[in-house]
Amino acid sequence: MTFTAKILLLGSGELGREFTISAKRLGAYVIACDSYAGAPAMQLADAVEIFSMLDGDALRSAVARHDPDFIVPEIEAIRTEMLLDLEAEGRTVIPTARAANLTMNRDAIRDLAATQLGLRTSLYRYAETREEALAAGEALGFPLVVKPVMSSSGKGQSKADDLEALGKAWDYAVANMRGDRARVIAEQFIDFDYEITLLTVRTREGVIFCPPIGHRQERGDYQESWQPAAMSESALAAAQDMARTVVDNLGGYGLFGVEFFVTRQGEVIFSELSPRPHDTGMVTLIGQDLTEFDLHARAIMGLPIPGIALRAPASASAVILADRDSAEFGYEGVADALALGSAEAAVDIRIFGKPTTRPYRRMGVALATAQDCDAARAIARAAAAKVKIIYA
Repeated sequence: MTFTAKILLLGSGELGREFTISAKRLGAYVIACDSYAGAPAMQLADAVEIFSMLDGDALRSAVARHDPDFIVPEIEAIRTEMLLDLEAEGRTVIPTARAANLTMNRDAIRDLAATQLGLRTSLYRYAETREEALAAGEALGFPLVVKPVMSSSGKGQSKADDLEALGKAWDYAVANMRGDRARVIAEQFIDFDYEITLLTVRTREGVIFCPPIGHRQERGDYQESWQPAAMSESALAAAQDMARTVVDNLGGYGLFGVEFFVTRQGEVIFSELSPRPHDTGMVTLIGQDLTEFDLHARAIMGLPIPGIALRAPASASAVILADRDSAEFGYEGVADALALGSAEAAVDIRIFGKPTTRPYRRMGVALATAQDCDAARAIARAAAAKVKIIYA
C-alpha cells in the first residue's frame, strides 16, 4: 500500500491522538512513540515504538527502522540535540529541529522573543539554585510566577508572594520539571485582563491565523477554553504581528500555539509558544471546520488550506479530570452529557483513552457550541460535570 507520508510521532497523548486521526484521514502512515504502552495515539497508529523521548540513541534507532518522511514532536521533553543531528543529516523535523530545541526550554524561547526579536514580555530571571531563585525575588519584586524552564501543561508552575513562598515555589518547580535541567524561570506577575492562545499556521503559502482562543487555567494547567475570544482589533493585530514574527524566525511548516497576556490597558504581552497543536486548541474539535490537528497535518504535508471557518458563533471546551491514581476505572454519565445538546447548541465528549489516572490528569474533554461564548462555556462545563470517572 502506498501512503501519502510516513510520520514518526514523538509523544502519543491526547493531542497526538487527534493529530493521528487527522493525518491518517489524509492517507499518512503514523508511527506513535511514547514512554509507555497503550498511550492514546498508539491505539490508532499504524505502528508503535516504546522508549523515553529523552533517550537519543533510542530515538535515532526508531528513525533508522522506520525511515519517516516527517519527524513530528508532540511533547517538549525530547532529546532535541538528536533532532538537530538528524535534521543536519537530511531528515525533516517539524517544524524545524531548531524550533523544537528552543521551545523545549522556556529560557531559550523567552530569550529569542525578548532579546533577539524585541517582543514585549514580562520581566524575568533564571535560577539554577534555590539561592539564585531567592535573589531573583529580591531583584524583581513580588508577586512572581515560578516555573521550570522545561515542563508542559503547567507542571511545576506556582505563584509566590514573598520570599518564603518563593523557596517553596523553587522546590515545587524542580520536583515537577521534565528532563534533566534543574533550572527555573521567575517572572514578574502580569496583572492581565485576559489571556489568549493564537493558533498560528505557517504554510508554504504564508502564515494564517485561527480566531483567538480564550482560556482559563488552574495550577498552571488549562481547564477551559472558548473561541472566539473577545478582543479589540488593535490587540488582535498586535498579537498576530508578534506571532508572525516569531514563527517566521523559527521557520518550517505546521501549527504553533502562541500565548499572550492582554492587560486592561490593551497592551499585548508575549507569554509562551508551542510548535505543535495546543491543549487549549481542543475547542477547535467542535468550533472549526478544520481543527488545529487538521491544520497541522495539512501544513506539514504541504496540502492546501483554503480558509478557516467557524462552525458556530461560539464554542467552548472544559476538561474532565481524574482525582486519584488508578489503573482500574471506567466512565459513566456520557449519555447525560450528550443529552445537553440541542439544535441550537451542539455537545460532544472526547475520552482520551489514557490507561491510568492520577490526580488532576486530563482524561477527556467536553465540547459545546452556542450563540455566544458565555453560553458555550456554561454548557461545556455542565457536560464535563456529568461525566464521572468510576474507580474499581
